[in-house]
Parts: sequence; structure tokens; C-alpha cells
Amino acid sequence: MGNEHLFEEIQAVSLSMFRKNFFGIYHGSISARVDAGSFIINKKEAIFDEIELESLIKIDIEVKDYKYNIASIDTPIHEQIYQDVPSAKYIAYTMPPYATAYSLKHDTLSPVDYFGDLNIGSIDIYDPGNFGDWYNRAPYEISNFFSNNSCKVMLIRGYGLIAYDRDISQLAKKIALLENSARLLLLSS
Repeated sequence: MGNEHLFEEIQAVSLSMFRKNFFGIYHGSISARVDAGSFIINKKEAIFDEIELESLIKIDIEVKDYKYNIASIDTPIHEQIYQDVPSAKYIAYTMPPYATAYSLKHDTLSPVDYFGDLNIGSIDIYDPGNFGDWYNRAPYEISNFFSNNSCKVMLIRGYGLIAYDRDISQLAKKIALLENSARLLLLSS
């Protein structure tokens, strides 16, 4: 692959996020930009606590070939973000249980804990509307959200959380802080 450092970063972070229940066995996605025209992303059959080099695939944005058929179902979302948000180096789609549960009955997540308030602040929960055509709309709606907001984290009602960053550790930190804040909010109510 030639990008061993990206593989090692993805491997370490995906294991950590799997252990925190942010990824399921075959549920979620994580990617890293290789250059302006390509990125690596997990395959559909990736098991996040055992990411191996064979679990990832390099996608060339300009070439729509067979790789799209074996790459994560979230590949179009990642691709659109990389095209529209130049500062995105890493992207992850997760479904942290407390944040996703919190999104079902609230319009805003406003952390009341110190670290959540300090590092994340209040975020609006995005309503995707009809789930029936969500995967057709998601690449454009998510990318548009990030293009028009300074927030690098998007909590989507009933769907989960998608985030990007220039640093994979900061990406994981944002997801963990948001999940912890949602957990505390749910436990305190």
C-alpha cells in the first residue's frame, strides 16, 4: 500500500473505538486521506478490532471501479467530504450508543460536564428525515453541513456520529468526549 503509517494509525484507533462500542463488528467506517485524489477506507467486511492491511482499500476519487463494490458502504460519504473539506485528513463514522440514543429525543446536545463543555460545546442534532433515501442524500448533506459549519462533529438523529480532523487522535478524542457527555446527560435525567 505504501502508507504504512496511515494503516498503523487506523489500526490503533479502530481497535480503541471498537472496545468503546463506537464500531460494531461490521458497522462503521474509518478512512485517511492519502493525497488530494485518494484515500484509504475499510472494506465492507472489516472487523474493527482486527483491522489488518487487507481490511483496507485505496480509493481513487477519479476512478469509479470495482473497489467501490468491496469498500465500506460509507465510501461515497467519505469521498464527498474529502472533495469538499480540504482540511479533512481522517474521517470516522461511528454509532456510539449513548450519543445515538440521546439524538432520538433531542434537538441539541449541550454538554454539562467540564470536558464536554470545554472541548465540544453545544451541537445541533441533524435530522436526516426519511431513512428510506438517506444513503442517496447522505454524502451531499453531510459534506454540506461540514462545509457550512466550523464543527468537525455531526450527530445525526438515529444514525450516529460522523467526524473528521487533521489528527486521528483528536478525531477519536472528539468522539469519546461527545459520547461521554451524552452518557452523563442520559444518566442524569
